[in-house]
Amino acid sequence: MGAVSEMEVLMISVLEQNRSQSPLPGECRFYDSDFHKSEVILVQVNPGEAFTIQREDGQFQCITGPAQVPMMSPNGSVPPIYVPPGYVSQIIEENGVRRVLVLPQQPEFHPGGHSPLHHPPPPPHAHLPAFIPHPAMMPPPPHLYTGMAGGVGDMSSQYISQYHPAHIYSEQDSHSQHGRPPFVHRDDRTSKTYERLQKKLKDRQGGGGGGGGQVKDSPPPSPQKTCSSPPTVDIHNGVGGKGLEAEQGQLSHAVAGPDKQTGRGKNGESGELDKEAQALQALLSTIGKPVVSDIQARGAVVSWSAPARPESENGSVEDDRGPQEPLSYEVSISLSGKDGKYKSMYCGEELSATLEDLRPATDYYVRVQAMCNCLQGSPSESVSFTTLSCEPEPPNPPRKASGTKNTLVLQWKAPCDNGSKIQNYILQWDEGKGTGIYEQCYYGAQKQYRVTKLSPASRYSFRLAAKNDMGVSEFSEVVDLFTSCSVPLPPFPPELEMAGVTWLCLKWQRPTSSPKEDDIYYVLEMEEEGSGYGFQPSYDGDELSCTVRNLHRSTKYKFRVAAYNSEGKSNPSQVVEFITNPDRPSCPCRPVIRGRVLPNSFKMAWEPPKENGGAEVTKYVVELSEGLSGLSWDLVYSGPAMEHVCEGLKPGCSYQTRVYCMSEGGQSPLSETLQVQTPAVPPGPCQPPRLVGKPKAREVQLRWGPPQVDGGSPVSCYSVEVSGPQSEESREVYQGPELDCSVGGLMPGKTYGFRLKAANKAGFGPLSERCEVTTGPGAPEQCRPPNTTCKSPSCVVVSWEAPPCNGAPVTEFRLEWGAAEGSMQMCYSGPALSHEMKGLLPATNYFCRTQAVNVAGVGPFSEAVLCQTPCSVPAAVSNIYALKESELQRYETPVDADEDEEDEDSAPHPPLFYSPSTCLGICWDPPCDHGSEITSYLIDLGERQPVVVGPVIKHIIQHLQPDTSYRLRIQALNSLGAGPFSHTFKLKTKPLPPQPPRLECTAFSHQTLRLKWGDGPAKAATSDALQYQLQMGDKSGRFISLYKGPCHTHKVQRLNESTSYTFRIQAFNEAGEGPFSNVYTFTTPRSPPAPVKAPKVERLDDNSCEVTWEALSPMKGDPILYTLQCMLGNSEFKQAYKGSATSFHVQNLQPSSDYRFRVCAIRQCQDAPELSGPYSPTVTLSPQRNEVAVSGGATGSGSRAGTESNRARRSLTDEQCAFLLLMVFAVIAILIAFVIQYFVIK
Repeated sequence: MGAVSEMEVLMISVLEQNRSQSPLPGECRFYDSDFHKSEVILVQVNPGEAFTIQREDGQFQCITGPAQVPMMSPNGSVPPIYVPPGYVSQIIEENGVRRVLVLPQQPEFHPGGHSPLHHPPPPPHAHLPAFIPHPAMMPPPPHLYTGMAGGVGDMSSQYISQYHPAHIYSEQDSHSQHGRPPFVHRDDRTSKTYERLQKKLKDRQGGGGGGGGQVKDSPPPSPQKTCSSPPTVDIHNGVGGKGLEAEQGQLSHAVAGPDKQTGRGKNGESGELDKEAQALQALLSTIGKPVVSDIQARGAVVSWSAPARPESENGSVEDDRGPQEPLSYEVSISLSGKDGKYKSMYCGEELSATLEDLRPATDYYVRVQAMCNCLQGSPSESVSFTTLSCEPEPPNPPRKASGTKNTLVLQWKAPCDNGSKIQNYILQWDEGKGTGIYEQCYYGAQKQYRVTKLSPASRYSFRLAAKNDMGVSEFSEVVDLFTSCSVPLPPFPPELEMAGVTWLCLKWQRPTSSPKEDDIYYVLEMEEEGSGYGFQPSYDGDELSCTVRNLHRSTKYKFRVAAYNSEGKSNPSQVVEFITNPDRPSCPCRPVIRGRVLPNSFKMAWEPPKENGGAEVTKYVVELSEGLSGLSWDLVYSGPAMEHVCEGLKPGCSYQTRVYCMSEGGQSPLSETLQVQTPAVPPGPCQPPRLVGKPKAREVQLRWGPPQVDGGSPVSCYSVEVSGPQSEESREVYQGPELDCSVGGLMPGKTYGFRLKAANKAGFGPLSERCEVTTGPGAPEQCRPPNTTCKSPSCVVVSWEAPPCNGAPVTEFRLEWGAAEGSMQMCYSGPALSHEMKGLLPATNYFCRTQAVNVAGVGPFSEAVLCQTPCSVPAAVSNIYALKESELQRYETPVDADEDEEDEDSAPHPPLFYSPSTCLGICWDPPCDHGSEITSYLIDLGERQPVVVGPVIKHIIQHLQPDTSYRLRIQALNSLGAGPFSHTFKLKTKPLPPQPPRLECTAFSHQTLRLKWGDGPAKAATSDALQYQLQMGDKSGRFISLYKGPCHTHKVQRLNESTSYTFRIQAFNEAGEGPFSNVYTFTTPRSPPAPVKAPKVERLDDNSCEVTWEALSPMKGDPILYTLQCMLGNSEFKQAYKGSATSFHVQNLQPSSDYRFRVCAIRQCQDAPELSGPYSPTVTLSPQRNEVAVSGGATGSGSRAGTESNRARRSLTDEQCAFLLLMVFAVIAILIAFVIQYFVIK
């Protein structure tokens, strides 16, 4: 595990960040030994820590805790253990083993890492390696301390900051036999930095003199800002030099240096270091591309040139740096292209490297990268090269494809050819001699070979090699193959290894005569006793054991085994018999109750199980559980009997019982559970009831507790019996489940005896002892019904008598009065025996009752007495309403006989028309009649004669003046007299409705008529008081409303030509609708014919042409004539033709002149003058090139002549002019807004 000489031991103590927790103590164990007079040291690595050592071959090994690492001291002495400040070392010896425990002395924590250390003298061997644990295995943040274990006093201490854990390894640079340095750790730059710092410190210690030399403050020779490992300081103290105080001062002075170098100082040195680091990194990036030489199949030599050294600067900082740091280089190669993934192959300070273990005939890319301390430059440009071809790789051993007693067929696969195609294979064998001397048995390009003339059951060794143009590969591993042998002998009979209920595990032995090389298989045959099928195969394979499953319980089976190989099958072995184990029995039947269940016991019985599993039942076990939860079961019986009496039970309790049986096969499942409920007994006696509160005159409140013994069933109810003061007979006054009750119906001031008994489902228990209670004084008895006497319709006198007082005089009487029996209110309270009620309503039912009060309480009310006041005159009418005009029109009740003097006939007449200008319709709410039916109403109009009507609530007053106000009041009358008048209401008649205006037609056409009436404007506001309704008569003589509103004109559209229409008009306002006017008749004129499309002109020759146009259909039987006009040059149009034809032949034309033609249609009416329609668009006949140009969208029909049309200019309508002006103003406004936005705002 460790080297025998030159080895140092590192002790690690990890400080936790929490001050209240102490770190795990480091521990070393020392075992005395006489081996080479050396000391064996066991370094105990705690959990979560790591211990790194360097072995003799130069490789590093990291050991993680928990573990014990055995080490050896070369001189046999115990190395001193140096502990950090705040800790003490303690040596404990147990059974010859000495332990050094590092324990905390005081809970002191130094976050900045400036705690003083005690340092021993420097070691005599400065080249010994120092080991520290790997930083990834350490809990953050650790304090690390190292020490040398070379002899007594040979110890050096290095301090490492807790914020930057370092990777420090051995500075020995041992090389392998091939001249290539061993593989370096992935953080090789940190290791190089540590080696250079160690070298500098040794030089300074040498120049410092003897034991009293001091350490100088020296910053590291290279930038450390981006380095992952902090600087390490080695301090040298003399043996007989200064004391502890001087050493602490030197250490604190030396440790202050790294803080400045890592950028934590305040002197601004970090800026200069950043510039130096950038310059150094730029220098490292100038390395040139490598040169590849001596390329072989599996290796190549790579060389490169070092980058130029930076010039040294003058200054105080350069003086402290020391010599220039050497450069290191890393060589990496890639298999996946120039930009692929690179793998490091070399890391060192040499300018050349030998690449080994490469693949033959493979393309590689190589690059080099320069590094100095913790800085690394950019990789150089990649260089590609291809390795040479070589002999093939060693093939895999051949395998056996098939074989017999005398032949073997071998097959193999082709190995990697390494750039050259494989031509032949060389197969060698030892001819079965086993001497290790091989002879060639095959040479060729095939991948299989058949070896013949071999011996049976013999072993032969083979090996294989491949050959190409570059040479012969190494031979494969030797493989041993066997030929087949003869038929095996019968094996020994199988043996029973283990037996189950449904399975048997058997084993057998291999035949002794068969060689081990022979592949032997076995067939196990089985016969079930009594089955009649004979032996059947149960297993076929090469195993020497088998488990036969799916068997029957307690059944005998016969077995035999036979062996076979490729040559044949042997005779079966002798027959053996084995029996399967019995199965556990099935559960017994559910137990049943025998006899009657008693409060403390019951008898149960059960039947044996239906299946005993092949063995007799030996005993039954009965389990009993109290309650229905089944959590705990008690064993109450175990024996062969099949019945049992369960005793010692509780009355009224539920029990569960179950049974299971046992036999040679095991324990059966549990039977079904039997639930048993023991009968309950009546409960025991209760304690006497006790009085709650103060006893009342007729009621007492009692309370009690449950009995101590409930008889096995919860108490369901209680019974309270009471006995009178003079009689011993008792009666039950309460029965229920509550623990208290209220006993009423008692006499005030009397003594009563109460007894209690409890009951459950078994019945009532005994009565308790007697409890005597005396009642208090009571309230008065119920009063008799009072007497009522009516003095007037609104006044009643009520009188009553005093009731029995129950031992306390009555001090107060209370009278309640109300119109309903359930809503009476107290209206009197005092000692009097009568009271007068005033302000009552006539002919109304009232209820009253009385109540007496004394010091003991309030007595019950008497029975309610009904009192009815006498009848009276009616009440006043409360509200009077005016009938709406619609209700006035629907009113059909004839007026009174006194008002209708003109109607003398008895025959019914049609309903009259009531004008709101001369009539007032009123209605009113009927008042209360006060017990006597209302016979009539009197309507008072002031100056006019009062109007008397019958028992109605509506009436129309006629023959009034229009637009006049009237004051009305109404009085109701019955058989007892007239009631009071109502309040005075003011009503007004409407003015007379307006007369219809004169209707006239101001404009007309064949489809429209514009009508006008009155002297107002054409358009009036909707708020005008006077409005009009215009109606038009239809074919059936009915009038349909066309317009309703305040305007004085209306245009009737969608009419037919030459048709007469009838109209009438009506005016209306707030006073109502006036009468309709006389019927007016207006007739529409005939319509002119439609315009004709532009005619077509076809030139026949120079002096004639033919003009054609489209024909129009006749209009209501009237024929259509056409007029053709022609214009020469700029003269006036002249009529050229008039008739019913649709074409005309124009002659005598001038060849050099322009002619214009147009056509219009004329309607020839029978009883009216002719009606001419508009002219068609003008068509021009031009003499040039005989072409006719048609304007207005008309095209010529012939190719010889053309017509040319001038579009008639049409004047714009008023709407079009208004729209055009609106668009112009909108465009101008947008332009002005744009100018203001652009020039003014911005």
